[in-house]
Amino acid sequence: MVLAALGVVKVATAEQIRQLMCPGTASAQTVRNGCLDLGRDGLVESLGSASRTNAAGNLVSEKLWNLTGPGLEAAAAVLDRPVREMGGTARGAARSGAKHALKATDTLAAFLQTPPEPTRPVPRKKPQTATTAPSSAPTGNDTGTVPEAAPERPQGLGQISSWATEVVLPVSGTLTTPGKNSPRADAVLTAPEAGVPVMFVEVDNGTESPLALAHKAGRYREFFRRTVKPPSPSPNPQAQTGIAVPMWETLYGPLGREGYPPLAIVFTRRVGPAAMNNRINNVMRLAEEYWTGQYCEFATSYGSDERDGYTDYTDAVPLLVTTLERLREHGPLGPVWFRFGHRTWQTLADALDNPDDERAFRLRQRPRDQLRQQQREQEERQRERERQEERERWAAQEAAAEAAREPDPVCQECHGPLESSPFEADPREEEAPPADGVHCAGCRIQLAEPTGRFGRAFRRLVNGDERYPRR
Repeated sequence: MVLAALGVVKVATAEQIRQLMCPGTASAQTVRNGCLDLGRDGLVESLGSASRTNAAGNLVSEKLWNLTGPGLEAAAAVLDRPVREMGGTARGAARSGAKHALKATDTLAAFLQTPPEPTRPVPRKKPQTATTAPSSAPTGNDTGTVPEAAPERPQGLGQISSWATEVVLPVSGTLTTPGKNSPRADAVLTAPEAGVPVMFVEVDNGTESPLALAHKAGRYREFFRRTVKPPSPSPNPQAQTGIAVPMWETLYGPLGREGYPPLAIVFTRRVGPAAMNNRINNVMRLAEEYWTGQYCEFATSYGSDERDGYTDYTDAVPLLVTTLERLREHGPLGPVWFRFGHRTWQTLADALDNPDDERAFRLRQRPRDQLRQQQREQEERQRERERQEERERWAAQEAAAEAAREPDPVCQECHGPLESSPFEADPREEEAPPADGVHCAGCRIQLAEPTGRFGRAFRRLVNGDERYPRR
């Protein structure tokens, strides 16, 4: 447990290691004994001390423990990480008191909220000697008895192996030789099993100005914007086409949603509510260009005056803030987060959500589209009814006109049409006598021929007149 804790936080007191790994023990003496045993093996060392106020209100001094070179390799084996990703031994920070590192360790403990399960002491490799750091008489687990059940803690987030500290995020260059202005995250959480693929954490002790914190958000965005060629092979579908992908995605994997990973700022300095609100508001105002998305407005339908839209957070950094006291009291999944752009303190899931993004716009647009579709269908049915009524009305008018129309006159002689069609003139009209109103052109021609005996005989021979059949 000591190796795992120091492998992540690099430097910590025995009490902090107890809070991180085994809060169920009655005191930190078990951790101190473990550190002493590891110190004899040359895996940990104590090069400095730190002061804190204990539960009784007294100022006490505690040793700071950090890994040695061999201890760093041993911690890498415990955490199942490559040694090159373990960072340094933090010897310089331990000598200087490691004020910022200790606050980062407290923040990790508030995130983890390790359940205080009762534990039994681990047998010492060697009996305690005079070289052991003085401490109060051990109780509870350190005497071999099981202590009373500790009060329950709120639900935590991740495990100690889910965290990494002092992580370089190169805006240019490489991970080992980052370019200028590359941010160095105080802590990085990767807990995809808890719905948080990656979260970057900045610990603020109140020593930096709000402008400096806002500029950090800008450097994070520069890192998030950086793209690289996808590794081969890559699980990213874009890698199949050779399209550049964000560098952070190659390191931590996709989020499962659009946008950048969240950046959480944890304020650890205890100040009054008014002072804390002022600091939060100042950081929010100065960093507005980094967390504000771009609003896109549209007409809800073609030709409509109704307008609606959504906020595009593709190039916006989700900035969340909280305090160490809130984290300790409610845990990271409680309503302890205030996201810039939201209106109230929220749980982590609600703070990471974008209620005004394109997804929300489409949810609002869907019933409007359905209503317009229903209206179009109703209008089409109405037009079809009107067309059907018009067809029926025309059919009725045609039937009435047909019934009222006088029959075409017929020739009294041959009972054929009296007049030729207006679309096709009868060529016999030019040879026929003038119309008499009772005979067609053919009959008028026949009637105009000679009617004597010689004429009748000629018609029978030439025309084959039926009225004068051949004999």
